[in-house]
Amino acid sequence: MTATLTVCETCNFAPDTKRGPEGLTGGEILCGLVEKAVAGSAAVASRRHACLMGCDHHCNVGLSAPGKITYVMGSFAPEAEAAEALVEFAALYDASETGQVPYRQWPQGVKGHFVSRVPPLPADES
Repeated sequence: MTATLTVCETCNFAPDTKRGPEGLTGGEILCGLVEKAVAGSAAVASRRHACLMGCDHHCNVGLSAPGKITYVMGSFAPEAEAAEALVEFAALYDASETGQVPYRQWPQGVKGHFVSRVPPLPADES
């Protein structure tokens, strides 16, 4: 099974700043950094998505896998350190049966960035 990081490519660069110095959104920059960080990973994939509707935050990311809890995180700086922490957390998530990762294992770069946790959909009972 592969964990998927869904990165909002339309997110602001910072709380009140839509675009950064290169004219890119923070989401576009973070997308590229996450894609670079997951390159060659068998455990983690990434994808871009327009608007995750977390506009009170900036640089929003969802983490999901079939049958596991989904996490939504936000307020990341569009920097390599954030991308690397996200990928590190996603690998731990992928290795977990339920997607829950003990707090003591969380990379420092994801602490304080969790917005919500969504339970997995029930398995089809038919």
